[in-house]
Amino acid sequence: MTSPTTPIEAAFALLQQGRLVEAEELMTRELQAVTAEHGHGSQAWASAQCDLGNVLLNADQLHRAIDCYRNATTASADDQKFRKDHLTYRLNLGQALRMAGRLDESEAELRRGAQDRMAFYGREHPGYAFGLESLADVLLQRGDLRQARQVVEETVDNLWRNGHPHVAPALALRAEIVAAEATGEPLFPPMDQLPDPLVEQVARSVLDRHGHGDPATVLNALVTMLEARLGPDHQATLNALSMLANSGRDRGDQAGRVDAIQRVLASYDRQGLAEQALMAALGLAMAQSEVGDEDAALHTYASAFTRAERIGSPELASQVLRNWGLALREAGQTDLAEQRLVEAVAQARRGGDGETLGRADVALGLFLQHEGRLEQARTILEEGLSVLDPVHPDAMVGRSHLGAVLDGRTCGCGDMETTITDAFRDFVVGRLPADLLARLDVAIAGGDFKIDVALRREPTQDELERLNTVVQSALAEFRLRLTSRRG
Repeated sequence: MTSPTTPIEAAFALLQQGRLVEAEELMTRELQAVTAEHGHGSQAWASAQCDLGNVLLNADQLHRAIDCYRNATTASADDQKFRKDHLTYRLNLGQALRMAGRLDESEAELRRGAQDRMAFYGREHPGYAFGLESLADVLLQRGDLRQARQVVEETVDNLWRNGHPHVAPALALRAEIVAAEATGEPLFPPMDQLPDPLVEQVARSVLDRHGHGDPATVLNALVTMLEARLGPDHQATLNALSMLANSGRDRGDQAGRVDAIQRVLASYDRQGLAEQALMAALGLAMAQSEVGDEDAALHTYASAFTRAERIGSPELASQVLRNWGLALREAGQTDLAEQRLVEAVAQARRGGDGETLGRADVALGLFLQHEGRLEQARTILEEGLSVLDPVHPDAMVGRSHLGAVLDGRTCGCGDMETTITDAFRDFVVGRLPADLLARLDVAIAGGDFKIDVALRREPTQDELERLNTVVQSALAEFRLRLTSRRG
């Protein structure tokens, strides 16, 4: 495995490891170095601004990324060679504005960018179509379906005629626009001329866009197309079915969710893919629980454990037993629930994976706490927290309940906000000079964080920028915890 060779490659490697602050700091230093060497407003400075924007965008700091992209577009584009880069910066800016919901600004930037691209590339070049695709996307979001359809058809025609692989995401966007028009026409054109890998890329593009428009309509059409073209056991078909199942959960269509998972499970069994089938079975059991079919869910968990025993993986066995135990507790079968949760911990200890052990410990610890057996709960929760990543969702849950145990209470379900705000505070304080903060108050109000900072002394400009950077990174990190918390 080769090491990253450029600052932006190194920054994205850090992002993949979840080290958001370090990735941003790396690119900020690079921007400072480039500015010192080439000057503010230079082509190199614009490129570094764009790179920093890309890092910020992937660190969920959208508005700061917009500022970087806008800065990049202010550099002079008189140089013909630089004009291509300048078009990219404007496209990035338009897309980021769309992601931020600033649709008026986004459309203005993308229209200007499309005009510049036509002047630079010509109407028949795929470089022009790249700008059209983003414009069609923002028109869709604005509800201007007539113009969106016109622009996306020109995009698809251009890329298809040029044999360009980027036709795949354009076809995914087209399907979404056609679905929104609700005319009853097929969402996908005949794919006979496209090679299988490009059809697979169309499927990936649809899944990447999931969450926009009417996902059930698009996903059902995609599954039908893939089954006909690639077959029911092709991984692209199974991925689409899995996304359809997730969509069913989000939309409250539990029956559709169960059906999609059963089709995935049947395929994995046909192919003899034991571990994949096991994970599908766990998903099926959860869906059956949520649809209210308790007996079917418990039967599925039992069969999933048999699958895990055949595979011979302690980690998988622990995962099944943990979920099974939680379902039994929900069903009021506390004696059997405790047996399964104890067995989950034992299997995890056999396997030696810290996260598996930590999650099993937290599940058993919460059960014991709710049963009033606080001393036992304390021991098992402390073990779980010692092996889990402190920002793991289960660690958050375990920490809140351990605090309740230490206070002599049988439930810590209401303490999650305190646990999250304490972890937020520790995250920020640990990344700043020790003598800078006099006070950092963190609260949750209206589903988001409210921050109040008092300083011990006058900060330097670098320290002030560092404070802002760390707080923004903490917000990006811990907002995810707010959406995933459970008691």
